[in-house]
Amino acid sequence: MITETTISQFSGFDPNGIAEFVRARKAMQYASSIDDFARIMKEGNNGGYANTWLVADRKTGEIGSLELGLKNVTLQTTKDGYFVGSNFPINEKLVKEETDFQVKDLSNSANARHVRWDELMAEYKGKIDVTAGERFLSDHYDSFDKKEEPDERSICGHIDLSPRGISGWEPPYGTAGAIQAKVTDAAMTARMSLMASMGHSCGLHFKAADHLSAHPEFAWEKDILQDLDSHPWTEFQVTK
Repeated sequence: MITETTISQFSGFDPNGIAEFVRARKAMQYASSIDDFARIMKEGNNGGYANTWLVADRKTGEIGSLELGLKNVTLQTTKDGYFVGSNFPINEKLVKEETDFQVKDLSNSANARHVRWDELMAEYKGKIDVTAGERFLSDHYDSFDKKEEPDERSICGHIDLSPRGISGWEPPYGTAGAIQAKVTDAAMTARMSLMASMGHSCGLHFKAADHLSAHPEFAWEKDILQDLDSHPWTEFQVTK
């Protein structure tokens, strides 16, 4: 099982390396373990689209976090713990040498979501299942303002509802956020199955006309901006 989150405010690129999508495609198909996944991802690493890769081996119960910068690459594994990701870097050397990320700014979207992930992991320790995962990805708690508030700091991201936006990426009320979600576990993965939700998984719909009426500064998007309704969690499975 493999997923990833981008490392925010990263810089670094080796034009002589191998594109990440090539390495990722190879690792997903041919890796036989978490260590093998990391080995393939590191071979020819070009630093493009730096990510934290979260990986799990359903056969062994091992999980891993591969923080893949250009100069700094760190793999952590455990069989009794957790890893979370939400666009934040972890390794102090990577942060210092390869990013402009402000790790102490808890108002930052990535940091606020990191805080919330750790809170949820502590609260649900020993009780995490697919249903809990769906609840996590629909979570609206803003750990900086310490209240339920769908915005750029909530795990279920609603930048379109934020008066701050995300500096350097989206302006206030920018049309972005968490618009699809997926959850699975070892048993579901064994039968090539997962739960998925299109739109905001919390159930809030995005209506283009309402947004443009409230925020006319985005009128230039009128001809291409469309509604994005929230759809219920649905199981998808590969069939023969």
